[in-house]
Amino acid sequence: MTSSDSATGETELQEARPPALLPPWHTPEREELQLQARRFAMEEVLPVANELDPQKGLIPASLLQRLAELGYFGITVPAEHGGLGLGVFEYCMVSEELARAWMSSASILARAQGLGTTLADADRRRDLLRRSARGEWIGAIALSEPDAGSDLAGVSTRAVLEGDEWVVTGHKRWCGNAEAADFIQVLVRERDPEEGEPRSRGLRTLLLEKERGEFPAGLSGHPIDKVGYHGFLTWDLTFDGVRIPAENVLDDANAAQGEGEIGGRVGGEIGGRVGGESAARAGMRKAKEFLDTARVHTAARAVGLARAALEDSVVYLQEREQFGHPIADFQALRFAVAEMAAQIEQSRAFYRQVAHLLDLGVPCDREAAMVKLEATEMAVRVTNQAMQLHGGNGYTTERQVERHWRDARLTTIFEGTSEIQKRIISDRMLPRSPLA
Repeated sequence: MTSSDSATGETELQEARPPALLPPWHTPEREELQLQARRFAMEEVLPVANELDPQKGLIPASLLQRLAELGYFGITVPAEHGGLGLGVFEYCMVSEELARAWMSSASILARAQGLGTTLADADRRRDLLRRSARGEWIGAIALSEPDAGSDLAGVSTRAVLEGDEWVVTGHKRWCGNAEAADFIQVLVRERDPEEGEPRSRGLRTLLLEKERGEFPAGLSGHPIDKVGYHGFLTWDLTFDGVRIPAENVLDDANAAQGEGEIGGRVGGEIGGRVGGESAARAGMRKAKEFLDTARVHTAARAVGLARAALEDSVVYLQEREQFGHPIADFQALRFAVAEMAAQIEQSRAFYRQVAHLLDLGVPCDREAAMVKLEATEMAVRVTNQAMQLHGGNGYTTERQVERHWRDARLTTIFEGTSEIQKRIISDRMLPRSPLA
């Protein structure tokens, strides 16, 4: 609360109240997790971000270790495999708190959570899940190419099976964390689609295992110099005859087939009893679930960034004086803060709703696209307004708001651009004519 010292006339600065977890979402366990993540973010992550982000520094090993100790790499990994056994709701809730301090710390969580574990061999799946939950199986995803971004069916990186190995040749771009990762998921083309087949036919995802801090034989690359999203490097990669064991094929149908033994949100429904077309359908369901989770996770990160910009602005407007007053007294600026807060709260409510639907197993690809679109575009507007409220001081690296602004701009691009989200939404609402 704001208070005045009657002797000096000075007014204490009032910080913005962080969001509370209210019904219907509140449980004591969720509140405890939220407060733990908030303390960790503000006391441990934020100082590191303030020091390293201006230097384009990397997330230090000590911070990765703390994330692992708290169990955040395994939020959605079943408890029987060492994870927290929680849902998308908790995953996004923690990620908002981390993104409020440094978006990269929230993003690195997505490179675990059971990623890179959907192999055919059940024993290997279980082992990799345990490693993932411990933060010992943190990966990277190589999807995009110079000529294949939003249109992933245009992937041209080739994989040829030679004996018991795949030989991979091609060019990948925008592969975050590639060098520091324990593995890279690589989207490749095994064959060209035949006449009448979808353009995506012939694509496979391979698991390239590697050592942290180095590339295997045949793989080289260079970091892409980004304007933001520091904390880990994003790579341009060249595959020149990289060899991957033939059994290292990642398939969501494998995860679906093993759900009865591995666990997960749809385990009771699918169990271990699927095969053939049923396995394919289950695999497609898992793939959609993964994409929807990525979109709502991005929405949560965007909310965290916008919230950071708002909270910083609330303090700054009280600190900065012009015309004999703190500029917080001026109605135009107060109204700007009100609009920012309302927009953030709307997006938070939306991402919580969609995360809840995902935890219930309700198909919601349209809603996931909607919340990704709305929350990320909101974050761009809010961080831009925060820059304006900070005036010239915002356009310096002396204040954190410029980091929130730079990082928010990326959220409308990665995990599917805003234009792709609009396409998904409109395709669920409007049929196309034969002329389309």
